[in-house]
Amino acid sequence: MAASATRVGFIGLGAMGYPMASVLHSAGISVEVLDRSEDLSNNFVEEHAQARRLRSVSDLSEDIETVILMLPDSKAVDAVVLGTDGMKGLVDVLPPSALIIDMSSSNPVRTRELAERLKARQIHLVDAPVSGGVKKAASGSLAVMVGGEPEQVQRATSLLNLMGGSVTHVGSVGCGHALKALNNYIAAVSFVSAAEALLVAERFGLDLSLMTDVLNQSSGKNSTTDYKVKQFILSGTFNSGFSLQLMAKDVGIALDLARSTGQPLQLGDQMGKLWGGAAASFKQSIDHTVMYKLIAGREIR
Repeated sequence: MAASATRVGFIGLGAMGYPMASVLHSAGISVEVLDRSEDLSNNFVEEHAQARRLRSVSDLSEDIETVILMLPDSKAVDAVVLGTDGMKGLVDVLPPSALIIDMSSSNPVRTRELAERLKARQIHLVDAPVSGGVKKAASGSLAVMVGGEPEQVQRATSLLNLMGGSVTHVGSVGCGHALKALNNYIAAVSFVSAAEALLVAERFGLDLSLMTDVLNQSSGKNSTTDYKVKQFILSGTFNSGFSLQLMAKDVGIALDLARSTGQPLQLGDQMGKLWGGAAASFKQSIDHTVMYKLIAGREIR
């Protein structure tokens, strides 16, 4: 930061945002939090001494120049940053030269559009989505992919290092969100291929635990075989902490990105229909590893 920021706003206390904000607080950062759920905000300030709850962005302390966002999607980000329904946005309350760090899984094309709008207000935007799940969020060991101008990324780095085990500047603004979406597209494709292979193996009589061990010493190793198969599928727990709905959203972002670049994805439409259709079939959030049961045609309880 201009110097290292010691006071930040943190907006979005969901499954990932809550532990990320907690890590900052534990590191001595003064945190002012805002979430649409009053219960989450209240719980946070009760559990974290001297943390301050905001009722709206207008309540941000005047000396705060850095705000971190961990929101569901670009629509929510735009609403918080630009304002909506007569409510002020961050553009209306932050001082010139302020920095917004969007750690949400946002659409990279919309991120670039937002950055241009903020530039006219002399407010900077860095995108810094994360990978690693709730456990790594709580331990401050997330993988952080950062997009933005080098000077602004440098401003954000000390905060990001508190939340991330690895922090990598991957390019200009929007590149972090692009890489995150493409990473999860790869993860979604590899999950389906691994699930299908395991189901074939099961019918043929292979030991799935042994097969997984061999795959992890072979060219078929991927994130699904590495830890999801034994920990969440064969165990029957199906509780990785990352929802099917979020995976479907990220696949959709990757498909939108591909269309915007003119690069066709041979498996894209199939993945979009598979993950998107599955997400739409559940009224409540469900873990993405349940996709294994769906591919197998097994009952979901």
